Amino acid sequence: MPGTPHAAGEPRLRTLGRSGLTTTAIALGLAALGRPGYLNLGHGLDFQDRSVDALADRTHAVLDAANAAGIRHLDAARSYGRAEEFLGSWLRARSLAPGSITVSSKWGYTYTAAWRVGADPPEVKDLSAANFRRQLAQTRELLGGWLGLYQIHSATISSGVLDDADVAAELGQLRSEGVAVGLSVSGVEQAATIDRAVDTGRFDAVQATWNLLERSAGEALERAHEAGMGVIVKEGLANGRLSPRGGIEPLARAAARVGSSEDVLGIAAILARPWVDTVLSGASTIAQLESNLGAVRVGWNDALEQELEVLAEPPERYWQTRSALAWT
Repeated sequence: MPGTPHAAGEPRLRTLGRSGLTTTAIALGLAALGRPGYLNLGHGLDFQDRSVDALADRTHAVLDAANAAGIRHLDAARSYGRAEEFLGSWLRARSLAPGSITVSSKWGYTYTAAWRVGADPPEVKDLSAANFRRQLAQTRELLGGWLGLYQIHSATISSGVLDDADVAAELGQLRSEGVAVGLSVSGVEQAATIDRAVDTGRFDAVQATWNLLERSAGEALERAHEAGMGVIVKEGLANGRLSPRGGIEPLARAAARVGSSEDVLGIAAILARPWVDTVLSGASTIAQLESNLGAVRVGWNDALEQELEVLAEPPERYWQTRSALAWT
């Protein structure tokens, strides 16, 4: 259960742990915006024109809506298709000064889908120091001085990246230049990977999956927060399973009773955790973003917590289900 209830109307501006970067209760992730296909439920129904120009325009429109709503943290990755390119062009077009908005990105995966929806695989993982140097140069070319936080993409214990001395040296150099460093985690090793990252003392922030279905990383994230790391929650709606498209009846009933929708209640549950600094909205449309933002006005209480505990899944089953989702 959360240590303290989330109060409706909570201020959105926050500090992302020891990084000192400004974030907001809800930030915007660009995973579903920078490429024509993604594994969110119903993603292929959200738009017709999948050309590069059309998706650039769509991304800019969603970024405009996010900025107007007060979101001050935007998250991308090298593997999100052209997300960094679209984000960089938007930042320049809107003449936003570096530091006026927090921009985070990730390295470690290379996008290989060539703008095809069903490409297999859509991305290839390489957590070597050589790839870090290559991808950092690419990120800096697109995002320049806006880059505030650079994260290892999907670090795991078994990958060995947290024990790679060359990677550690590169991250330390970047940190000395004023860019915060972090890691994202995924899969059944999330908790162990977070604890190992805390032990190294090398990271300013961690990005992890936590939602009403997958709660296994919660205690490790709390420990990371207590150690001073910023906590970013991704996939808070379980790739659409916790949205109205997911058809989860207990969540739908609870949302209807409080006059809300499934996505709003799912995000409100995350914001109720005192160790969460920000949760990423993965919206691919303005309407989805506007709905997600309603979570800051919804209260969370012990009754909802107890009612929806039944949704929690064993992590092995959750990640098996996720891996079986289709890219659309």
